[in-house]
Amino acid sequence: MTIPFEQAFERLEQILEKMNSGKAPLEESLKLFEEAEGLIRGCNARLTTSEQRIEALIKQRGQVVLDAAQKPKVEPFA
Repeated sequence: MTIPFEQAFERLEQILEKMNSGKAPLEESLKLFEEAEGLIRGCNARLTTSEQRIEALIKQRGQVVLDAAQKPKVEPFA
């Protein structure tokens, strides 16, 4: 079962805080690092899938603006 993106991101923040505190023993730090790696992979996969879905929805509307590399032009959120 996959946890929601927001929970995974929150857990990553907890892991980072604990590892940065320097209070976790080496073995626990290794386990936390492994858990973080899995969470990062999962979050990246979900973000990629979400980006692809958004691109597909925009293309369906026929309003895609491409950049010089022929990729959908993106703008940062305000």
